[in-house]
Amino acid sequence: MGIIGGGPGGLTLARVLATRGITATVFELDEHPLARPQGGSLDLHGDSGLRALREAGLEAEFNAVARYDDQGDALYDSQGTLHFQHNEASDGDRPEIDRTQLRSLLLDSLPAERIRWGSKVSAVEPLPDGRYRVAGPAGTLGAFDLVVGADGAWSKVRPLVSPATPTFTGVLFIELQIDDVDTRHPAVAELLPRGKLSVVGKSQGLIAQRSSHGHVRAYFMFRVSEARLREGVVDTASPARAREQLKALLPGWAPSLLTFIDASNDTMAARPIIALPVGHRWTHRPGVTLLGDAAHVMPPFSGEGVNMAMLDGAELALALAADADWSRAVKGYEEAMFERAAAAAAGAMQGLDFVSDHALQHVLEHFRVLQRELAAAGPH
Repeated sequence: MGIIGGGPGGLTLARVLATRGITATVFELDEHPLARPQGGSLDLHGDSGLRALREAGLEAEFNAVARYDDQGDALYDSQGTLHFQHNEASDGDRPEIDRTQLRSLLLDSLPAERIRWGSKVSAVEPLPDGRYRVAGPAGTLGAFDLVVGADGAWSKVRPLVSPATPTFTGVLFIELQIDDVDTRHPAVAELLPRGKLSVVGKSQGLIAQRSSHGHVRAYFMFRVSEARLREGVVDTASPARAREQLKALLPGWAPSLLTFIDASNDTMAARPIIALPVGHRWTHRPGVTLLGDAAHVMPPFSGEGVNMAMLDGAELALALAADADWSRAVKGYEEAMFERAAAAAAGAMQGLDFVSDHALQHVLEHFRVLQRELAAAGPH
């Protein structure tokens, strides 16, 4: 089997397969595990990401690095008024882990020879014998009975089963990073003692989240047209200029909230939020399938993306291990995945209301639902 993409979904698939005695080769574009930043913190959900780790036999390894105390939430409006706060962080069931830590945990669980680093996949092509050829710029990388596209939103595998491509949702994130927040930026640390901070304005927003070692990632959010996106909203190649542009885009915001901009380092990125159609599905094609963002990329507001990818990987591995007829196994996996991904994507699209004129009421209701759920669950 060939797995295209060494992110959490592809690696979960390879690991769960390995625990069931099935060998797979993962083709990863990166030259090595630390070739590029993997992103900030993420929370794993009990019925998806954490379940996948249990199937992978990695629950203990996860618990050794997970941050159960970083599940707090605070909600402000753009004038700096606090509307909601949940401080009993460890009461939650969505522990945090840095993306780099999660990837390392999965990589360490696999034999090194199973990962083909620096493997750019340019095409996946059917062969006369029913297998699929995985090709790179220099030629064939391998031929497999089953190829799984775990290669993200712009998947090279997806065109084999679906003509769909992601579209821009109208929301742009500007990602900033803050180093050593507790020592160097106490005003920011006071606003963000643990977990996550959310700020809602008029079709603008901010989410800031702690990672390990005093690192913070902040995402300022804006509604923009495709034409404005093409023109460029913030010049992230010039950090000093970008900071001034960001402040100009946030008139009336409390100075305390703009400290996230002043404290940021020079690593910045503009991230247009894209999505595949809600309910994206395809007609089963033997020998090829998709998981994660390749199958159902969605906005990040619900935190379902990586959780769905890991669950996809685990569910596909379990189906393949249980049925010698892999085509039948994949078809069953796809039908179940289509249903759960459609529900998750619908919720994620509703999350775009975070960047709207009625965002405050929308987000308050979301937090109140979570609070009721925690109260109903009782002490942990």
